[in-house]
Amino acid sequence: MTKKTAYDFDLPLLSGKTINLNDYRGKPLLIVNTASRCKFTPQYEDLQDLWSLYRNWGLTIIAVPSGDFGGQEYDSSEEIKRFCSTRYNVGFLLSQKSHVKGQSAIPLFHWLSTQGGILAQPRWNFYKYIINRQGKLYKWFSSITRPSSKRFINAIERVSYDM
Repeated sequence: MTKKTAYDFDLPLLSGKTINLNDYRGKPLLIVNTASRCKFTPQYEDLQDLWSLYRNWGLTIIAVPSGDFGGQEYDSSEEIKRFCSTRYNVGFLLSQKSHVKGQSAIPLFHWLSTQGGILAQPRWNFYKYIINRQGKLYKWFSSITRPSSKRFINAIERVSYDM
């Protein structure tokens, strides 16, 4: 079966449970490949602030930790969870550590790369993918765009308020 929307995918969570993205059908998603020991890691703070502001509008944020870029992620789920909760008080969803690039990428990231084209393929940690309420890739942003930037906030507001 061809995956047509982001809602067609599942992700394993750090807790060991599996999240079915179909449970978020009709809601905007923000999917971010993350790493705990990267110069962009402070973006976790912006992501937490964003989630606090827009979760009542249905926004769901899912961080997908990965060691694909410089091995900058902890090995165990416990270390990732401890780091994210103690350092950044992360309240949004955290998936298990996964591959996000190349042939080893998890299916969701293959789909994101296909939807966004070659430039949307993550080249480093903290690539950000905004999914609209129809489950389609709305926009993507590279590592250098902070989640607190006006451009990024405008995109989040567009999919969050678009009923």
